[in-house]
Amino acid sequence: MDPNKKNNNGNNKNNRNLRGIMTLILWAVVLTVAFNYFSAYMGNTATKTSSHEIKYSDFIDMVQSDEVKSIIFKDNTIYVTPLDSFTYVDDKDKSYTGDQVTLYTTEITNANLLSLLEEHNVEYTHPYQAKMSPVLELMITYILPIVLMVGLFMLVMRILSKNGGGIGGLGNVGKSNAKVYMEKTTGVTFKDVAGQDEAKESLEEIIDFLHNPGKYTAIGAKLPRGALLVGSPGTGKTLLAKAVAGEANVPFFSISGSDFVEMFVGVGASRVRDLFKEAAKVAPCIIFIDEIDTIGKSRDGGKFGGNDEREQTLNQLLSELDGFDPSKGIIVLGATNRPEVLDKALLRPGRFDRRITVDRPNLAGRLATLQVHTRNIHLAEDVDLNKIAQATAGCVGADLANLVNEAALRAVRKGRRAVNQNDLLASFEVVIAGSEKKGTVITEEEKRIIAYHEVGHALVAAKQKNAQPVSKITIVPHTQGALGYTLHLPEEEKFLMSREDILTEIRTLLAGRSSEEVVCHTMTSGAANDIERATEMARNLVARFGMSEEFDMMALGTVQNQYLDGTYSMSCAQETYAAADKAVIAILRQCHKDAQKILEDNRDMLDKIAAYLLKKETITGQEMMAIIEGRDPETVDNYGATREGDHKAFQPSVPSSIEAPAKHISMVSEPVPMPELPEDKVPEAPPESGDDTPKPADSDKPSGNESDNT
Repeated sequence: MDPNKKNNNGNNKNNRNLRGIMTLILWAVVLTVAFNYFSAYMGNTATKTSSHEIKYSDFIDMVQSDEVKSIIFKDNTIYVTPLDSFTYVDDKDKSYTGDQVTLYTTEITNANLLSLLEEHNVEYTHPYQAKMSPVLELMITYILPIVLMVGLFMLVMRILSKNGGGIGGLGNVGKSNAKVYMEKTTGVTFKDVAGQDEAKESLEEIIDFLHNPGKYTAIGAKLPRGALLVGSPGTGKTLLAKAVAGEANVPFFSISGSDFVEMFVGVGASRVRDLFKEAAKVAPCIIFIDEIDTIGKSRDGGKFGGNDEREQTLNQLLSELDGFDPSKGIIVLGATNRPEVLDKALLRPGRFDRRITVDRPNLAGRLATLQVHTRNIHLAEDVDLNKIAQATAGCVGADLANLVNEAALRAVRKGRRAVNQNDLLASFEVVIAGSEKKGTVITEEEKRIIAYHEVGHALVAAKQKNAQPVSKITIVPHTQGALGYTLHLPEEEKFLMSREDILTEIRTLLAGRSSEEVVCHTMTSGAANDIERATEMARNLVARFGMSEEFDMMALGTVQNQYLDGTYSMSCAQETYAAADKAVIAILRQCHKDAQKILEDNRDMLDKIAAYLLKKETITGQEMMAIIEGRDPETVDNYGATREGDHKAFQPSVPSSIEAPAKHISMVSEPVPMPELPEDKVPEAPPESGDDTPKPADSDKPSGNESDNT
C-alpha cells in the first residue's frame, strides 16, 4: 500500500474525529446557553406571577398612608410587603389582599426615604450577597455544563457503537434471547423424569454420542442433527430436554419459538443465525426450541408473502439445520403438541432425524411418576401409590405433580404432618372437578332429581358387563359447574375400545336423563354435558372407527390437533354427512331406550341407592355395590382410603374455621317424602364422618377419567 495514501486515510480519519468532537462541543454550548436563558426567563415569569410593579410615587403614598409592613432593597429594586388589610387592584381589575401580593418598584436615590420609613415604622433591609469570582461564575454557569454534556454524548455514542446502533432492545434486536445453562446447571437429570422410558431410551443414545463419538464414527455413523419431541401438554417434553442437557454435561441453549418472532421483518432470521453462531462457539452443546410450531408452520403461498417474517425465520432455521457441521456435536431438540402443522421440509431426515413421542404414561409410568413427585413429601403409612396410579388413568405427569401438591396442602389444612391416602384421592377429585361450593342453596325437589340422575348413571354402569366401575357418587355442587357427578375409575389399563364398549359408555351417559324420565317424569338441563359427550362418541363410532353397518369402514372425517383436543373435521359429501347424522341419531335413540329399560327393571334398587345417597350426599362405588348385594356399606374399601373422623380445621389467618362444604347446603322448600324401604333391607347408616374433602370430578359427567381413543 502507498504510504502517502495510508497517511491521507489516517489524516482524513483524524479530521472526521475532530469535526465530530467540535460538533459535540457546539451542540453543548448551544444547549447550555439555551438552558440558562430558559432558567432566567422562567425565574422572571415566576416572579411576575406573584409580584406586581407599581410607581415610585405610589410607593411613597403607601408609606405615608401606613399601608406598608416591610421593604427589601435588592438588585436596584424595592420589594414592598403591604399590610394584610391593604387591597391592591391590578390592571385587569383583579383584587389582592396584602398577604397575597408583593409589590416592587425601581430604586431611586432619595435621601429622605430612610427617614420616612423610620417615621412610619416600616421595617427595611438589604440582604448581604457574597461576591463570586467572575471566572468561577462563568465556569459554573457555562463551562461545567458543556463538559458534562460532551461527556454524556460520547458515552451514549460508545454504547451505540457497541450495541450495533441501538439502545436496549433496538441495539440487541438481532441477538438471540436463548437462556444458556452451562453443563449441569439445569438441575435436572433422567432421575427426575419417570413414565417415559421409550423417550428416554432414544435420547440416551444421543447423550452417549456426545460423550463417546469415537465408537460411532468408527463404524461410519453420524450424529443425529435433531430430535422432535411430540406429545400432549403436560407430558414432560421440556423436562426431558433439560434432563438430556443435565445428563450430557454440555451447554444447553433454551429458547421458545415465539422469541424469534418480532414486528420487524428479518429479526427472527437474524436471531436464528446468532443462536447457531453462539452454539458453535461452545460445541458440543444442545439447542432446545420449545413450541417450535410457532415458527415451523407449513409455508403456504396463500397465507404468507415473500417477505413474511415467519417464513423468513423458518427458511433461516432450515438453512442452519443443514449448514452446521455434525462433527461439532450440535444437537437441536424441538418440542410441540401440534406436529400436523409443521412444514414438511422441517421434518425430513437430515434436519429432525428422530420423532420421539412423549405419550401419556401407563400404569407403571404413573406409579414411577408418583414416586418421583413424592420423594420430598412426608407420606403416612396407609399410602398405597399403586392404587393411586390405578385411579388416575389418563393423567399426565403435570396432573400427577399437581395432585401430590394438592394432597400436601390438604394435609396441612387438616392439621397433619404427613399425607395419607385420603388426601391423595381427594386431591385427584379436586383436580378434575374442583372443590365443593360453599353456601349453595338447593331445594329438596332439585336435590331429589340430582340424586336420581347420578344414581341412574351409576346403576346402569353397574348392570352392564363392559362398563367402568363406579368410584364415587355425590350430589354436592362443585366449582366447575357440577351440581353432582358420578366418578368412574378403571380397574385395569385399556388401550382399545370395542363397539360394545362404546355403546356401553353411551348408555351410561344417557342413563342420567333416562332416570329423570323414569322416576321424576321430567327432563332437566343437567344432562347437557352427558348428551354432548354421548353424541361425540356416537359420531366417532360412525365417522372414525368404521363400526357402522351403513358406512362400513369408510372414514368420514380427518383428525385435527391429535395431541390437543383431538377434534376432527368431516371430509365427505353433504348427503353422506346427513346420512351419518341419521345413523348417529339411531344409535343414541337405541341406547336411550336400553338405559330406560335397565332402570325400569331395577326400579327398587334405584330407589334404595337414591335414598341412601340423599341421606349421605356422597357415597363410594363400593358402598353402592354393597347395597346392591345386601352387604354392610361400612366394610368396603375405597382405593385404600380410610374413613376420617373430625379433625380440627386449619385456619389461614381468618376468624372462622373451614367447615365441611356439605354443611352449607340449605334446603328451602318443603321436604318431599322418600320411597319407603322394607325394614329388613334398609342399610344401616354409617356414623357422620365430618369429612370436608373437596369431592372430585366434573359436572354431571358419569366418568371423571375415560377416553374414546382406540
